[in-house]
Amino acid sequence: MNAPRAEKRDLHGWLILDKDVGQTSTAAVAALKRLFRAKKVGHAGTLDPLASGVLPIAFGEATKTVSYVMDGQKAYRFKVRWGVETDTDDSEGRPVSEAAARPSPEAVRAVLPHFTGKIEQTPPRYSALKIEGERAYNLAREGEDVSLAARPVEVHRLTLTEILDADHSVFETECGKGTYVRALARDMGRALGCLGHVCALRRTRVGSFGEREAVHFAELVRRDGDLTATLLPVESGLAAVPALQVSRVDADRLALGQSVLLRGRDAPLLAGMVSVSTQGSLVALAEIEQGALKPRRIFNLTR
Repeated sequence: MNAPRAEKRDLHGWLILDKDVGQTSTAAVAALKRLFRAKKVGHAGTLDPLASGVLPIAFGEATKTVSYVMDGQKAYRFKVRWGVETDTDDSEGRPVSEAAARPSPEAVRAVLPHFTGKIEQTPPRYSALKIEGERAYNLAREGEDVSLAARPVEVHRLTLTEILDADHSVFETECGKGTYVRALARDMGRALGCLGHVCALRRTRVGSFGEREAVHFAELVRRDGDLTATLLPVESGLAAVPALQVSRVDADRLALGQSVLLRGRDAPLLAGMVSVSTQGSLVALAEIEQGALKPRRIFNLTR
């Protein structure tokens, strides 16, 4: 007789996983869902198997805040291998072009301003972007000619932190949503006339979540006791959204999908999307329009 399946649990909050190299983001979510026996789990921002580092995992009601985390700035530390360009723009791909030249530290530093600020960037052929409903990486693996249009992205900071040897340089960057580090390495290599690709990549921050909060899966497995103690509150995913406290009466109205008129000093000062709480409990994401709170997402948390 088969053993009964463990009952799935309603868990709510964020876990910041320090993803290992070689693991896909989808596999990481599935493993955590099994470990926590959670009903609903998602992630904020895919990390390639080659990459390690910060992968925010949303449980339950936290999945309603994923888009706000993904819209935040991201930070990476990465190593570039000069002299070879690959079809994936990283070390997992097939070499497609090689160059004998190697850049000097001065040349590398001189090119960085061209890749800082608002720039146009062509995503890698092997990316999760969709072309007529199909993922670009699936089309590329099938041998199709994948052509992606350049698009605007923003790189807030790009610095050269270390020259390991003539073939390898280490960088750090802070960038906005949609920026591909692999494309940065590829384009820097082309601009320097030496070609290049990413051979090591680590994400160090996503929005307000950083390495300090991150925990390895193996450590979670080793821990005894209640794993839910590792979860951060749902509202930690809304650090960039203004917060507003309301009365219990107004919270109950919002929970029913009803608008609430703003009174007093908040009415003329606030606008746009806000996170609404009462007595320390998150109630809703609401939009302020014409002096009223209009609920957009309701959080079904125990209050």
